[in-house]
Amino acid sequence: MAKKKTKKAALKIDAHILVPKHVKLNKDETKALFEHYKITNKELPRILKNDPAIVNLNVEIGDVVKITRNGSVAGTSVFYRTVSN
Repeated sequence: MAKKKTKKAALKIDAHILVPKHVKLNKDETKALFEHYKITNKELPRILKNDPAIVNLNVEIGDVVKITRNGSVAGTSVFYRTVSN
């Protein structure tokens, strides 16, 4: 029995309404974040480099990603994640 070849649809996951906005921080923004909260990169939660939400951001391991979520109850919430493998 021959298997059917299936094509994967090209999805742009970051454009979906349920995916929060992800932005890669530059070095100055990262330094300011660490100084403001008196933390290091190792103390941030992790996000995988191959996470579909950040694949198009050209991130490297150790970069910091700012995630902005909009909610009806809490309003706008900002989270930070460090990229890992």
